[in-house]
Amino acid sequence: MKLATLEVNGAETAAVYTPDGLILLADINQSFSTDFPVTLQELIQTERLDKLNDFWNQKKDDMGALLPDCAIPPDRAVFAPPYRHPRKIWGIGLNYRAHAGDLGETAPSSEPASFMKPDTTIIGHGDTIHLPLMSERVTGEAELGLVFGKMCRDVDRSEWRSVLAGFTTIIDMTAEDILRRNPRNLTQAKSFNTFFSFGPLLYTIDECVDVMSLRIATVHNGGVHAGNTVANMTFPPDYLVSYHSRIMTMLPGDIISTGTPGAAVLRDGDVIECRIDGWLPLVNPVIDLKYVREA
Repeated sequence: MKLATLEVNGAETAAVYTPDGLILLADINQSFSTDFPVTLQELIQTERLDKLNDFWNQKKDDMGALLPDCAIPPDRAVFAPPYRHPRKIWGIGLNYRAHAGDLGETAPSSEPASFMKPDTTIIGHGDTIHLPLMSERVTGEAELGLVFGKMCRDVDRSEWRSVLAGFTTIIDMTAEDILRRNPRNLTQAKSFNTFFSFGPLLYTIDECVDVMSLRIATVHNGGVHAGNTVANMTFPPDYLVSYHSRIMTMLPGDIISTGTPGAAVLRDGDVIECRIDGWLPLVNPVIDLKYVREA
C-alpha cells in the first residue's frame, strides 16, 4: 500500500495512493464503517497501519467504486509531508564510499556516522527549500528513508523489517561551509528550517521486497548528479535499524535517513529531486534567503 498526506480544505489528511487517484481515509471510513485514524502520524503511532494494510488488501477490489466520486487525481493532489512530528530523525553521513571520496573524507568503516535532526526542518513534496542567511554553501542529498512502525529495542538484524512501517524518499540538506569550519558543527549545519524534505509517499514494507536493489539518485535541475544502489551502502538498512535500536528505544514514526550517493550544491532557483526507481519522485524548488532579503 502507498500512503500520502494531502492538503484538503486547509487540513492535512491521509490518503491511499492508486494510479487512478488518491482516496482519503475519511472516505474509506465513511464507505466501509471503519474507524482508522485519518492522519498518517496517528495511524503509525497507534500502530494501526498493519490493520489498514490488511483491510486494504482484502477490500481493494471494492475500492474502485469510490474512485469516480471520491478520488483526487494525482496531478491535482497537493501533497504535504507524510507527517510533521516524528519523535526522532536519524541521519547517516558518508554511507556510500563514493560520496565520501567526493568530499575528500574517509568513509566510516567500524560504525555509522550518525546525527539527529529536529522536526522543525521538515517540509514536503513541492515545498521550497530556503538557503539560510548564515551559509554560503548548502548541499542537497537524495536518500532512502526507513520509517519505524513499532516501538522496539535491541532489534536483531534478521528482524529489521518486522519493526518498520515502510520506506520513503528523502532530500536532506547540509550547510557545508558551516560543517567544514568545525566538524562539531554538524547539528547546526543540518538543522536549519526546510533542511529535511520527505514524501510524497510512504511505501508500506510489503511494497518493497528487494530493498538492496533500489537505486537512489540525486537529481539536480533535471540531470542526475549522483546515483547508487542500496547494496553499495557501507551500513545497509538492516544494520542501521539494529544499531540505532541498541542506542535508544525507537518509536513508531521515527525515521532513519540512510545516506546519499552524492550531494549537489544548491543555488537560488534550482530544483532538486530524490528519485528511486519505480517510485514517485520527491521534488523541491530552492530559494536563497539572501537574495530575498536584498530584494
